[in-house]
Amino acid sequence: MLEQSPAPTADEIREVVAPLMSLEGPLLPMLHRVQEVWGHVPQEAVPVLADILNLGKAEVHGVISFYHDFRDHPAGRTVLKICRAEACQSMGGAGVAAETLARLGVDWHGTTADGAVTVEPVYC
Repeated sequence: MLEQSPAPTADEIREVVAPLMSLEGPLLPMLHRVQEVWGHVPQEAVPVLADILNLGKAEVHGVISFYHDFRDHPAGRTVLKICRAEACQSMGGAGVAAETLARLGVDWHGTTADGAVTVEPVYC
C-alpha cells in the first residue's frame, strides 16, 4: 500500500516558494517547486499560493488541473510514460498501452496498489 507522508504546513510551503516571489508570473515555477519537494501539489498548497499571489483559490486550482504535469497525489516510484500521439498509435501504441494498463490493473494517471508504477500519457 502507498505510504502517506504528513501534509506540509502553510509555513513549509511558504518557505519553499519564497525564493520564487521575485519572478514575473511566479505561479507555475512555484507549483513545479512544490511538486519537486513533495512529489505532488498537495491541497494544502492551494490556499497558501492563492494568498501569497493575491489570487483566488479557484484560479490556482484551475492552473493545476489544466497542466497535466501537476499531480494531486504522489506518483509511483516509477513513472511510465506511454505516447498517445497519432503517429505512435498508428504503429501499435494503442495495443501496447491497453496491454500495459491491463497488466498493471490501472487506468491512465493511475498508480499500482503497491506504489511501484504510475502510468501517464504523453504526446511526442
